[in-house]
Amino acid sequence: MNLHGHRALITGAGQGIGRACAEVFASRGADLVLLDKNAETLEEVVKKTGQLGAEVTSVVLDLTDFEALSKELARVQSRGLVDILVNNAGFDRPGTLSKIDRQGFESVLAIHLTVPLLLMQCLLPAMRSAGWGRIINVSSIYGLIGAKGELAYSTVKAGLIGLTKSVAKEAGLDGVTVNAVLPGLTRTPTIENVMAAPYKERIIKDTSLGRMAEPEEIANVIAFLASDGASFITAAVIPVSGGWGI
Repeated sequence: MNLHGHRALITGAGQGIGRACAEVFASRGADLVLLDKNAETLEEVVKKTGQLGAEVTSVVLDLTDFEALSKELARVQSRGLVDILVNNAGFDRPGTLSKIDRQGFESVLAIHLTVPLLLMQCLLPAMRSAGWGRIINVSSIYGLIGAKGELAYSTVKAGLIGLTKSVAKEAGLDGVTVNAVLPGLTRTPTIENVMAAPYKERIIKDTSLGRMAEPEEIANVIAFLASDGASFITAAVIPVSGGWGI
């Protein structure tokens, strides 16, 4: 699982699974391009990954500002090949069918589907030309099982699975693999600070391993999919949920 000689772009790198990915990738030798809208938390990650020996480029921006995103991606690519992409960034707008509004739905759609689409459109051609690339999309177990009160999030996470499989079919002959990881309940700041305790307890009760995941447990699977050890895995949809949703 050595990632020396590779350069990984990770979205939502300032906390949670994205931060864990940055640290795991750096520990395995990858150089990093880290994107997040929170300058303070992103700077902490840049410092930590730099101490691990990575060459780190950080970009603070709102990924749904598509014009700014396109300009930053052009700058990043002008400085060298990005051959690993981790589409991790996201947020939630809870609501049932009767309560979710169009603006809320479209904001979730933009970050979870439109942003990964644009990133793949931008970065995939160079990967194909190089004959090697890894794209890992962070979906959710909700993309398989749905969730009451999480209509927008479940819908777009299911869409991300379809996007993963479709791009995998396009890119395989050029040596690029495209896979999706589906985390279950994970100890991120959002889950710790925002999700109500009774809801967390219900999910943990329904999880075979009887606990939530640590971010590093998700990041380790993502790092494996980015490595040469996963060279014959593409279009895969891999639950990392501790048995929740089976």
